[in-house]
This record gives sequence, C-alpha cells and structure tokens, in this order.
Amino acid sequence: MPVLVASDLDRTLIYSAAALALTMPDARAPRLLCVEVHESRPLSYMTETSAALLAELGDAAVFVPTTTRTRKQYQRINLPGPPPTYAICANGGHLLVDGVSDLDWHARVTSRLADECAPLDEVREHLMNTADPLWVRKHRIAEDLFAYLVVERELLPEDWVKELAVWAENRGWTVSLQGRKLYAVPKPLTKSAAMHEVARRTGAELTLAAGDSLLDADLLLAADRGWRPGHGELADAGWSAPEISALPERGVLAGERILREFLRGARQGAL
Repeated sequence: MPVLVASDLDRTLIYSAAALALTMPDARAPRLLCVEVHESRPLSYMTETSAALLAELGDAAVFVPTTTRTRKQYQRINLPGPPPTYAICANGGHLLVDGVSDLDWHARVTSRLADECAPLDEVREHLMNTADPLWVRKHRIAEDLFAYLVVERELLPEDWVKELAVWAENRGWTVSLQGRKLYAVPKPLTKSAAMHEVARRTGAELTLAAGDSLLDADLLLAADRGWRPGHGELADAGWSAPEISALPERGVLAGERILREFLRGARQGAL
C-alpha cells in the first residue's frame, strides 16, 4: 500500500540560520547540512541526521515537498535522497511532475480562483495603498496567484494585520504571517487539494503531513495523520485537531523529530 508524505519545507523540514533555534551549548549543537544556496550564499539547512532520515523516507514512501514557494524558489533547494516525482508549489497552484508543472492542474486551479474569489489585482492594490513603507521592505506577486510582503516584523502593527485579515476574508482570501513574510492567498488555493490529486494518481491510501503555518492547516486536516512543530503560526495560536500531534521540539530539531515520525508512520502504514 503506497504511503504519501506531504510536508511543508520552510521551518518544518528546512531552516534559515535565523530559524535554527540552536539553544543548546555550542559544543552540543548538531552538525548541519546546507540544502539551499541563493546568490552564492548558504540560505537553508537541516541537520545531517535529518538528511539521512529524509533519504530513508524517499525509499519508504511517496515523499511530496509541499510549499508556498514559487517554482523558481523551490528549485533552489537540493534535498537529500531520491528526487521527488511530485512536488507542490505556490500553495497548490502548481503541481510539478518530474520537475515540470502539470498544465491541466494549473488550469483547473486558476479557473476555480476566477470563480470563487476577488481578483489578485484588487488585493495587490489594497496592499499597495494601505501598507506603510516604514515597515514594508518588498511587495511581491507569486506566480500570478497570490501576493506577499516582506516586512520589518518588529514595526508591523498588529491592528493592521487584523484589519487586513477581515478585509481579505470578505473577498475569499486569507492572510498568514510567517517570519518576515505576510501572505495574502486566495482561499481555494490550497495545499490539500494538490495533495489529494497526488494521492489519487499514486493510489496512496494513507497520507501523512506536517507544517507550521496557517497555510498548512488545511493540509494537516486533510491528511490521515499530521504533525506540527513547537514553533510557528499554528503553535503560537495553540492550534490543534484530533489527528494532529503538537510536538514540543522547536527549530531545526523539530525537523528531525518530524522526519522520525514520518518514517515510523510510513513503515507501519506500508505493512
């Protein structure tokens, strides 16, 4: 029986230097492997133990990287283990098959967005008109599907984020704050829908998932079992559900724990 493992990447399996949370004495810190380089600089890491676990997982299950990153941003990542046949990018807007976007899937997604929520241009204009340049560093459009801001987190007004969330909700969009990025994403653009499509294609009858942010909640709820780390948007909100395990580990060691749980679940499910 195929087991499908759909996992968020940033702050779930891979970590920037700022997100590592190496709170132990330096001499006891885990050895790290760089898995992403951007503009000739190391950007994302996992522990060497995590790298070995991920390589094992690639042999034990259908591993599907599942990310809000654009295709270009995802393709910078060099994960250990066999190259995944499937990957979910742009929060479900692109389903990659052997590294190439499935055009039929993308067309289905864009058609649904046009039918069910306000257009991207309206959201982009609202962000441009209401976000203060004092705390906004970048305005970005991702894959012509959603928008995000790079912000100075310590200067970002909480009230503005709450007001934006209400404004977006009324237009069929959702807002998620992850580190220094604030995302505005159409509600029908989900990781879970793409995960279900991969499960259909592979015949997987057991699905496992992990993630740390509000944009991962639908993925976790759609899986048979899920895990969230002790950091991130979901942990900060105390979010939980019956089949979701809230792990105590934070930072890069949480990624290691999640991979151990994936491996255990995949081996039990494949029996």
